[in-house]
Amino acid sequence: MTPRTTDWWRHAAIYQVYPRSFADGNGDGIGDLAGVRSRLDYLQRLGIEALWFSPWYLTPMADAGYDVTDFRQIDPRFGTLAEAEALIREAHERSIRVIVDVVPNHVSHEHEWFLKALASPPGSPERELFWFRDGRGENGELPPNEWQSIFGGPAWTRVPDGQWYLHLFAPEQPDLNWRLPAVRSEYEDVLRFWFDRGVDGIRVDSAAMCSKDPALPDYDHSVLPDPHPYVDLDENHDIYRGWRAVADSYPEPRALIGEVWLADSARFARYLRADELHAAFNFEFLGCSWDAAALRACIDQTLADHADVGAPSTWVLSNHDVTRHVTRYGRPDTSTAAGIRQYNPVVDEDLGRRRARATALLTMALPGAVYIYQGEELGLPEVEDIPADRRDDPIYHRTGGTDPGRDGCRVPLPWSGHQEPYGFSPDGAAARPWLPQPASWAHLSVAAQESDPASMLHFYREALSLRAGHPALGDGPMQWLQAPDGVLAFTRGTDFTCVMNLSGTPVALPEHRTVLLSSHPLNGTRLEAEASAWLHTT
Repeated sequence: MTPRTTDWWRHAAIYQVYPRSFADGNGDGIGDLAGVRSRLDYLQRLGIEALWFSPWYLTPMADAGYDVTDFRQIDPRFGTLAEAEALIREAHERSIRVIVDVVPNHVSHEHEWFLKALASPPGSPERELFWFRDGRGENGELPPNEWQSIFGGPAWTRVPDGQWYLHLFAPEQPDLNWRLPAVRSEYEDVLRFWFDRGVDGIRVDSAAMCSKDPALPDYDHSVLPDPHPYVDLDENHDIYRGWRAVADSYPEPRALIGEVWLADSARFARYLRADELHAAFNFEFLGCSWDAAALRACIDQTLADHADVGAPSTWVLSNHDVTRHVTRYGRPDTSTAAGIRQYNPVVDEDLGRRRARATALLTMALPGAVYIYQGEELGLPEVEDIPADRRDDPIYHRTGGTDPGRDGCRVPLPWSGHQEPYGFSPDGAAARPWLPQPASWAHLSVAAQESDPASMLHFYREALSLRAGHPALGDGPMQWLQAPDGVLAFTRGTDFTCVMNLSGTPVALPEHRTVLLSSHPLNGTRLEAEASAWLHTT
């Protein structure tokens, strides 16, 4: 077994905190740093080893904080810089590391740089920090090219003097020009700002999208071009070599963890070379169908790709951008990937939770680090019946509701009680939660699950405790075992076995092994369908 090392990103159980929806400390209906600080003991008891915070910086909140006005200030909705520093310190006192989100592709339209660019003439140095261009057409009335926003609609917005600026996301998120040294220098200084305050790692948002082909060529959006004009350009690697040099300049290890959405696994692995990012999220696994052969192929490919560059694998089932996996796994048709974000009019939540428990054991047993999205440990489903006037996500609004957006996985957590706000806000708070919580969530609250030994919460605590204490788990090798069709079985070390049954019928467990933990009660010595078990060799 590979012992736990200072390279914590190679093995840690990392919990994602979406600050607006975790816990509200001041009663305004919005989660904040005070709320997180009040729940650190809960997180410590859960058994996680690091916290990843979605953006907490100054922002007009056009895109849930991913439109940053100032990376060196905490948004007043969340608290103050002093509170952030106290949170980092208090987490460290509980042996919990802290990761913060940095957004390099774009800033807010209220960022000082962009305001100066708007106030400056075309061709000025201030505008060179972004992608301002003249339009096409007789009077420049058409966008510079036909690029489309990831959030829907054109990727260009016109300003009063007639020029257009590029925004691959919302208009409130102008893209930066990473060809300029000033941009690179600024972001490296932002990294130092947070590393100096004790942050242990940086999650890099949309890491493969920073660089653009300066010719800004059109392309067919129905066909993935090679090369792509703004995804996975070679210049990105120079950016992250600079960031890695900053991270490596600190005596205590600092990690860079990338959000890298790429279909080409070889291109993906290039971001994980020894002088670039330390790790990246495994979206192929997140989107994999409920199928033993597909899961095994995905696991094998993941391990092989990461081994080539000496990087650790990561395993994640949900995050703040995708439909919660209880809902995905509860769809009637799971023969293909469930889709990371879609409406699911018919969902069997009992089936979804059963499969979620089984897959949790699989992910926690695989080599590498595991990521847990807040509320996953409670078995929360996607909330799909949010009224239109309460929806916040720009994706929903820019697509006219054809894309449900991401609000459904961002609903505030239920902590206690029998009705909204379920302990999310302090008793007596007048403000309602910023997104509505379902009337049926009382049985999913932390308090309700605390009193139920069979709950998802107790299950996660036990699994994380066993994972942290077992010498074979975390980083290190694994070995597949022969198994019936529809069953995954592998060993870690000499005395640990994981079995996952996706076959639809009960299967016999391997002999000479005792059960450490199962996701569903056993049928004698047989593992039920839609279930997993951890075993100890006797």
